[in-house]
Amino acid sequence: MLRSEVGQMVTDRERELLSWIEENPMMSQQELADRAGITRSSVSVHISNLMKKGMIQGKGYVVQKRPYAVVVGGVNMDIAGYASGEVVPHDSNPGRVEHTAGGVGRNEAHGMRLLGLDVKLVTAFGDDLYAEKLRQNCRDLGIDVKDAITVVNAATSTYLSVVDHRGDPVVGISSMDIYEHLTPALLAQRMGVINRAHTCVVDTNLTEDALRFLADNCRVPLFAETISVAKAHKLRGILDRIDTLKADRLEVQLLLGREPDEKADVEVTARQLLDRGVRHVYITLSSGAYCADETGAWRLPGYPAEVVNKTGARDSFMAALVWARMRGMDLRESACAGLAAAGICTAGEPVVNEELSEQYMLEVMQGTRKITASKTRYFL
Repeated sequence: MLRSEVGQMVTDRERELLSWIEENPMMSQQELADRAGITRSSVSVHISNLMKKGMIQGKGYVVQKRPYAVVVGGVNMDIAGYASGEVVPHDSNPGRVEHTAGGVGRNEAHGMRLLGLDVKLVTAFGDDLYAEKLRQNCRDLGIDVKDAITVVNAATSTYLSVVDHRGDPVVGISSMDIYEHLTPALLAQRMGVINRAHTCVVDTNLTEDALRFLADNCRVPLFAETISVAKAHKLRGILDRIDTLKADRLEVQLLLGREPDEKADVEVTARQLLDRGVRHVYITLSSGAYCADETGAWRLPGYPAEVVNKTGARDSFMAALVWARMRGMDLRESACAGLAAAGICTAGEPVVNEELSEQYMLEVMQGTRKITASKTRYFL
């Protein structure tokens, strides 16, 4: 038997029908029934199953040849100030200011494209100059944004950050009200493309209502990124429907309804998240990560890297988790991929290191290549 893009087995009869549909996508259900020697109603059931499994889509039975991931989340203009030395509060600091494409959802999609995955991004753009630049950036990267929305008379999401000379973010200010327009009603119109994906990735830039709607209606594995302590709570009511959760040590404490505590036992925390229904847990630590599911748990060290900018490391980690799942890797292998991608990301100045690739990441995981600082820079 074949395995569909969403991991369900395709029966011999479905495979037979699929081969005929590939030959003639406009073949009617009655023609398929006559050729197979079964009733038209039986063909209808098989076609419905193939659509649910993501093997065909839409009118004319368009065959989905290649699996893709869909990301529902944020895209924004990143305005970053890089200090030349120690950041001095309440004073003017020498350094440089850059405009780059960012946003958790866009960064994750960017990382997936660098790893060779097909990606569709469902997000919200304003109708300003930033929107045009960001939309074109996505197209240039091969990120499909046909299902994104444009909000008239709204400002595109913007993120302002200050990064110290060690590459650590010091402070950030986000202007992301536009994501309130990604309502359940709008997402309902896009559930077809979401449920034909291999994986759906969401972040907490979305409203709680939008996240709850996706959790209730998504039929493919749901991956969730907490983003920040301030937004992690939005996932608290849907933990039992999250396939893969990526968070840091403080954020998972909030998900469990506690005060953030750096000293909390990460093993106990992960177990409690599993008990609440999360299937795969990845908790990033100050160095390395802890991962757990019902098959086991591991505490893994990070890969040595010269840190230039840590801002987008967690987004590259999530991109690698999706890549690993689509390659059929287990929990530990997936965590290693995430750590390798995150390490490569921190070694470059851009939020997403353009040098990230499947080969580079695999060589780091196999111990045949060290992560080196990248000179690649790009601006909008």
